Amino acid sequence: MNATHSNNANMRSSFLKEMGITEWVDRSSPEVPLHASAEPQGNPQASAGPTAHAPEHTAEVNGRWIFIGSKPQGDALTLFQNMIRVLGLPNGAWVWQDQKANIDALIESSTVPLVAIAFGAASAQRLTGEHAPLNELRGAIHSLMHGEAEVPLIATLELAQVLARPQEKALLWEDLLLARSVLQSL
Repeated sequence: MNATHSNNANMRSSFLKEMGITEWVDRSSPEVPLHASAEPQGNPQASAGPTAHAPEHTAEVNGRWIFIGSKPQGDALTLFQNMIRVLGLPNGAWVWQDQKANIDALIESSTVPLVAIAFGAASAQRLTGEHAPLNELRGAIHSLMHGEAEVPLIATLELAQVLARPQEKALLWEDLLLARSVLQSL
């Protein structure tokens, strides 16, 4: 390894640590699929948008992430795929739901702990029932109630907003780290 490559690797490592990223996944690995598939049975209001469902080996998954918001497209889809890759989430560990979809069937059918991420003010306000601006909803653990079941909910920025203001990527990452720590504590 030459000195230039070593310096670049050290600089990259410093930047990642500064952002709070403790693990790195090589981007040359296959892309994380975000594809349309059938929603769980009994959920007629569910989105026909991008979704990944648990494969046969669900027992290996320690928790499931429910991402809620407008379907990502273009660069926002690429950002989402990179986000999934950096978090190290296999296909069975996450699902994407449209912000207007009813997630009750997902909560009912889950046999693993859940955490929900609401992208954008509209999703966060709808799911929390609060009318506060997004900057006040961020950084807190809210709850989605389903009968007696309580699913932690984290409000974060819209992916398109993060692309328009790259300086806000750190805020998105903070929210994802909060969600990961909540899921790990369940």
